[in-house]
Amino acid sequence: MLGLYAFFYATLHFLTYLWLDQFFDWASIVKDIAKRPFITAGFTAFLLLIPLAATSNAAMIKRFGGRRWTQLHRAVYAIAIVGVIHFWWLVKKDISLPLLYGILLGALLGFRAMRLARERQRQLSTYSRSR
Repeated sequence: MLGLYAFFYATLHFLTYLWLDQFFDWASIVKDIAKRPFITAGFTAFLLLIPLAATSNAAMIKRFGGRRWTQLHRAVYAIAIVGVIHFWWLVKKDISLPLLYGILLGALLGFRAMRLARERQRQLSTYSRSR
């Protein structure tokens, strides 16, 4: 559910940009995406969220198979990094909030990497003992 809430927020964020900032001027939007790196990053993150939201139900997990579904949904790590970059590049002067988000994301990803390394080490030791 957290991923769907993130997609909902990103959709509202994107619609606000389309409607209130650009007034649905599609030519201007395309130019803006190409011209401003923070908009390019945000748009990229939004596009990458679409397949995750579309496949975040039990039927799609069954259809993809758990392993392939998990591989697809690991894209969320890259999307989170791009989201922090989007916010960092957007801010002009006070980068304290994007920096805080970057530090929190780095800590969470570091914790995740440590857990994964420990799990792999445990699997290797179990495999070597069984031989």
